[in-house]
This record gives sequence, structure tokens and C-alpha cells, in this order.
Amino acid sequence: MAKPFEVTDATFDEEVLQATEPTLVDFWAEWCGPCIMIAPAVEAIAEEYEGKLRVARMNVDGNRRTPIRYGIRGIPTLILFKNGKEVTRIVGYRPKEALVEELLPHIT
Repeated sequence: MAKPFEVTDATFDEEVLQATEPTLVDFWAEWCGPCIMIAPAVEAIAEEYEGKLRVARMNVDGNRRTPIRYGIRGIPTLILFKNGKEVTRIVGYRPKEALVEELLPHIT
């Protein structure tokens, strides 16, 4: 059962950009209501697409460099990386079905 794993500014390049599988990164913070609302959907996606998609989480309060590097202005922001490049970005809360619809073309 796959669960999202934590990434930091220090581990981002190795864990995300150098990954051989598509990797979804959830940029979030503990105080963010919409981030808490979207978390169960992100966890379900990690489990359902295990083996096709890796799912990471980055707390923006403890990691400032990476969110600035990717122009994160609001959270939650989910960015799907494939072969070290951003392929799609989702900003704000969306139900799981909408997230999957956006991600599926890039992971199948």
C-alpha cells in the first residue's frame, strides 16, 4: 500500500527530478484548510496508482527554496513531474475525480 512520502529542499532533485517514474508533488502546509481537504484524495491516488505514479508531499513552511523555484503562489498546488520536467499543475482544491482526470493522460 503506497503512501505519499515527504520531500525537502535537500531531497527534491534526487527524489523527484531524477525519478524514473512520474512523480506528483503536493505542496502544502498544516494551517491550510484546502490542503487538509485534498489530502485524502492525494493519498488515495498514491495507493490506486502504485507502480505507475509516485506521490510526494512538501511542507512549504519548512522548505522555501523549491516552492520559490517553481513559482508556487498558493496552496495546495500539485505538480506532476515526468523525466525531470513539470507536465501539469493543479492549484487549489479539486475532488479526486478531477485530479485523476488531469493526471491520467500523463501516467498511462
